[in-house]
Amino acid sequence: MKKEEVNFQKSDKFSLTMIPGAFARSLRTNIIWQFIRFIAINIKMIIVVGKSH
Repeated sequence: MKKEEVNFQKSDKFSLTMIPGAFARSLRTNIIWQFIRFIAINIKMIIVVGKSH
């Protein structure tokens, strides 16, 4: 059984908290992807601030 599926077994400790899969974990720890997201978020912020001025 996968680690992600253990949290959804029927038991007294049933939790609806999602555990990220391997792909999501790899994106969260990938430095290149984090840098791309950082740039994208900064561009969005510049646009929003630019509209308010």
